[in-house]
Amino acid sequence: MNREEVLLLIHRVYNFNPGPATLPLPVLEKAREELLDYRGTGMSVMEISHRSSDFEEIITSAEASFLELAGLNNRDYRVLFLQGGASLQFMMVPYNFLPDGKTADYIETGIFAEKAQKEASRIGKTHIAASTKDTGYRSIPRQKDLSFSPDPAYVHLTTNNTIYGTQWKYIPDCGDVPLVADMSSDILSREIDLTKFSLFYAGAQKNLGPAGVTAVVIRKSMLERVPENIPNIFSYKVHAESGSLYNTPPCFPIYILQLVMEWLKDQGGLKAIEILNEKKALLIYEAIDRSENFYRGHAQKECRSTMNITFRLPDEKMEKLFLEEAAKEGLMGLKGHRSVGGIRASIYNAMPLEGCETLAQFMEDFCNKHKA
Repeated sequence: MNREEVLLLIHRVYNFNPGPATLPLPVLEKAREELLDYRGTGMSVMEISHRSSDFEEIITSAEASFLELAGLNNRDYRVLFLQGGASLQFMMVPYNFLPDGKTADYIETGIFAEKAQKEASRIGKTHIAASTKDTGYRSIPRQKDLSFSPDPAYVHLTTNNTIYGTQWKYIPDCGDVPLVADMSSDILSREIDLTKFSLFYAGAQKNLGPAGVTAVVIRKSMLERVPENIPNIFSYKVHAESGSLYNTPPCFPIYILQLVMEWLKDQGGLKAIEILNEKKALLIYEAIDRSENFYRGHAQKECRSTMNITFRLPDEKMEKLFLEEAAKEGLMGLKGHRSVGGIRASIYNAMPLEGCETLAQFMEDFCNKHKA
């Protein structure tokens, strides 16, 4: 049975879930091919030792490919593959870089940015440099709206807001202060100057791979600031010195992440994927804008995310019907977050163009059918 015949027997839907999210089909096929016997070892990746040369090759390749894609392959950075998701990073960042007597600045643009600040405030002093909470997190602060504290330890932001559908379109100027970012929902989705960040992190389950591994990219000079008296498991320096092998790592998620890195390079890298992501997002935003207010976007137009598109319909009854009819067409995972409601289409790197074309056409047909 050839590949095309196999695919005809597999029922695949368009998965718009915000995370865990859709993965590239070639990656899933490669993983299936190697699942029982990884490159002649007679074992699955889930069974081989994390101390073996086979796994060392996987994790080394994953780091190298990540840095290459990010444009940091000749820069002074390390990639750590950790556990605990972005939520653990909310604690690890201040634990490592917020000493007594210093203040960390946080820019609040959504619930996860808010959670990061609250977690840091348990460890040390924080300052909210800007917040868009009062307007329902519909926008991103402008540079002139940012009010930093005197000599902060670092500035933290969330580059893309999964729940509200907003995205930073510029990198704020923080002077010489280290800039730290949660990039969980738009990591490696576009070309930006990542050298402006001293540390950024991302849970893998949106753009990098399956749930279970978190990528932390850190400038090597930052490791010199890590205090020696914190527990080893929370120390970036210890994890870097151990090559992400201080404790048993999430081997299978790292393996899938490495395959996703290779897939991204096969697509032409970040420039090519950015062009495709913009094209995908435009299809859906145009369907919203053409509807003459039948669909109402949550985010301000100049702050719209290319990863998470959020909108409402005339009422909740119509939204329920939208979700029911979309599911019948194989368009899954479109329900918005409970704090915003409505519809959310998450169109990460692995969402094919055809999925967005199908959704946009469905939206137009649904609007024509139900608009008063």
